Amino acid sequence: MITDDRIILGLLGLVLAFVFVTRDRPGWQKFYTFVPIILVCYLVPSLMVTFGLIDVSESNLWTVAKDFFLPAALFLMTLSIDLKGILGLGSKAIIMFLTATLGIVIGGPLALYIVAQFDPSIIGTGQDAAWRGLATLAGSWIGGGANQTAMLEVYGYNIEKYSALIAVDIIVANIWMIFLLYGAGASEKVDGWLGADSSAIDRLRDKMADYTSSVERVATANDYVLLFGATLAVVGLCHLAGTMLGGFFAEWQGEEATLASSFFWVVVVATTLGLAASFTRARNLEGVGASKFGTLFIFLLVAIIGTKMDVTQLGDAPGFMAVGLIWMLFHVILLLVVAKLIRAPFFFVAVGSKANVGGAASAPVVAAAFHPALAPVGVLLAVLGYALGTYGAILCAQMMAAVG
Repeated sequence: MITDDRIILGLLGLVLAFVFVTRDRPGWQKFYTFVPIILVCYLVPSLMVTFGLIDVSESNLWTVAKDFFLPAALFLMTLSIDLKGILGLGSKAIIMFLTATLGIVIGGPLALYIVAQFDPSIIGTGQDAAWRGLATLAGSWIGGGANQTAMLEVYGYNIEKYSALIAVDIIVANIWMIFLLYGAGASEKVDGWLGADSSAIDRLRDKMADYTSSVERVATANDYVLLFGATLAVVGLCHLAGTMLGGFFAEWQGEEATLASSFFWVVVVATTLGLAASFTRARNLEGVGASKFGTLFIFLLVAIIGTKMDVTQLGDAPGFMAVGLIWMLFHVILLLVVAKLIRAPFFFVAVGSKANVGGAASAPVVAAAFHPALAPVGVLLAVLGYALGTYGAILCAQMMAAVG
């Protein structure tokens, strides 16, 4: 059994490398169609622990991941936000994106309340409280992996039961993904039902193609030193601010208050600094791969969390699965009602939803299903989801706590 963190991290890196090398190979594409890469990156490390290959009982990898990788990922993923460009997509795109976010924020407490009427035991207490675990789902469905991990650490859900929520996340999100891809293939019929004019999509396609080409460039060593130097400085500043703010609120509200958590403030400050930097020339660092490195940190987080999972806990998912399905159903119904009212093209419905629920991993896939040149629209809105994920998930979590 391997206990050395250095070797374990090497093995996790090997798993990630294997997944990403094989994801586009003809023989593996069908496999990843049915088993999403994010699930593989969770489960393989978990199986390593389950079958005794590695032992993380004394590991410090999680401490490194949450203290360094997570704030770095949040900063890098929000750094490239172009709020002016997003507003230029048109009001309907923004309305549908925000409607999708609202559906997740409100749908969580509503779904928990409904299921609790039939199964009061689902509420739980302490670290096992349902709202703490479902907060991670809210983070994933509004922002993505980094926000999901942030909510796991901020609210302290029992990590041994976390795998059940991962199952809900993957299964429910991918059921909806299937419907969206089907709808993309019949978008003209859906637009006809919605009464929408999709001519704006063509203009949007050209605009986003120009935007992507304008920021891409060949990176130099100076670019990478600047990118990582700034990122490490931000991580340090986040912890400095987190310690100060957490201590202040601990004295004011008590040690148990959410605002007394220094890590809570690390997450908020990292997201806020990324947003602030997006209004400066620092945003141009997206052209040398800021969000790509952010994605790398996210998948390292995913793999390390996988080592803390117990796959035998998947049998505890039925109650949470019911919450997840009702939650997603509310999200979908709200989206379609608003789209019908404002006559928004189905493209905005699909991409707005997946920019929340799927994030940067699947929003471009859905956008490209309409037209390959539209994939950057999914990326752009997904990055906005990263920015809102922290705030929206916190709001949703507090509402679910009130239900519990």
